[in-house]
Amino acid sequence: MRNTLLLCILSLGVLALCLCLSRPAAQAAKEPYVIGAVFDITGMGAPLGTPERDTVLMLEKEINAKGGVNGHPIKVVVLDNASDEAKSVTAVKKLVEEHKVLAIIGPSQTGTTLSCAETVQAAKVPMISCAAGNAINNPIKPWIFKTAQSDVHAAAKVLDYCRAHKLTKVAILSVSNAFGDSGLQQIKAQAKGAGVTLITEEAFAPTDTDMTAQILRIRAKKPQAVVCWGTNPGPAIVAKNMKTLGFKVPLIMSHGVSNHKFIELAGPGAEGVIFPTGKLLVAPSIAAADPQKKTLVAYAANYKKTYKVDADHFGGHAYDAFYLVCNALGKVGPDRAKIRDYLETAQFTGVSGVFQFSKTDHNGMTKDAFVMVQVKNGKWVLIK
Repeated sequence: MRNTLLLCILSLGVLALCLCLSRPAAQAAKEPYVIGAVFDITGMGAPLGTPERDTVLMLEKEINAKGGVNGHPIKVVVLDNASDEAKSVTAVKKLVEEHKVLAIIGPSQTGTTLSCAETVQAAKVPMISCAAGNAINNPIKPWIFKTAQSDVHAAAKVLDYCRAHKLTKVAILSVSNAFGDSGLQQIKAQAKGAGVTLITEEAFAPTDTDMTAQILRIRAKKPQAVVCWGTNPGPAIVAKNMKTLGFKVPLIMSHGVSNHKFIELAGPGAEGVIFPTGKLLVAPSIAAADPQKKTLVAYAANYKKTYKVDADHFGGHAYDAFYLVCNALGKVGPDRAKIRDYLETAQFTGVSGVFQFSKTDHNGMTKDAFVMVQVKNGKWVLIK
């Protein structure tokens, strides 16, 4: 009897083992969906690229903890282009040829994005840039989209502010790179329609450490306001120099200073500075009925919990790009062409704005994605 019972137990064990071995495919993890990311993590674009990288890595963990996309884990391969245009091209080629990515998020700046546009188009891999320059999507490039609010709309918000405050004689000081040149073009193109006259133009190099000479020339023209178009550290230096010189006209920046790094770098010079930005920096002040409110608050809280620092505008561009790609994968699967087609008609409420992409608009936002803010006592305050 005892032998018979033992035999039965052994038989059941063997049967269970056989059943387990007969179903390995059912229990095996699905293949990961591989997404590429190229950010300006080091170099002059680091204030943009670093929060973008951190955001994507945070979201990768979050989505995989929830089971990935249709059971497929998301794998993000992040490369640093060192804020260099040639290295941006090299990084994109590596992602496409070696890692066989389904889509690419980034780069962070207009110049580094435009440098790899031809490579992306030739490879037919969808790319969602985190940069703002109008030239990225004008003319339309079939495989390239962007989640940063366009400088077309940023310029419109700046000029709306000038008109509302009767600042009709304005000087502009812009950085000599693709972002600065694009912003300058937009301000010049829209100024007359806004009733604003540009009485003088000045420029500075991305590596300049003092803009006193340019500011003195601007002051001699007696403008009612100064518009500075660039990304840190240049605009922070402009703010510091204007403070030192006692030049007290309104200083209006572009959305390129939309993070706390500007306040850190400019110090007391940041006080009173005005600029257009996405709603994230002032999320608590955004109306509860705003369709972005829930996303803004959740992203800000998750980022603060993960990194112990405040989330910023630039990380939001990466948030939107990541979820646009994941949403596409969820709908059409791992097919580059189908992902591209999905993106071209995607509707999405994100950190940067409410997106409605189309065949003629690969940015999908209006100037309503921006609000105007001012630095008061070292904090961003919504201008209502």
